[in-house]
Amino acid sequence: MEKMEELKNLLTANVNKVTELLHKKEKEEIMEEKKKSKAGLIFAIIGIVVVVAAAAYGLYRFFAPDYLEDFEDDFDDDFEDDFFDEDDEEEK
Repeated sequence: MEKMEELKNLLTANVNKVTELLHKKEKEEIMEEKKKSKAGLIFAIIGIVVVVAAAAYGLYRFFAPDYLEDFEDDFDDDFEDDFFDEDDEEEK
């Protein structure tokens, strides 16, 4: 009977150790999930900031007038008028 009691005690001790190890693993997995969720949250925030910045830049480019384009048009018109006036004078 003593051997049966010893086996029962050993079995109970082993079951307790295995249970403790499983709980430790579960706690570690929960901590890893929290770390992953923190990293995911950080990347999500960075992504949102990038999207908002890109949208703001797009709106700025859409609504901001292009002054250089107006300047080039005026310059081309003046140049072409003078050039054709000179050709007309040379032909006469």
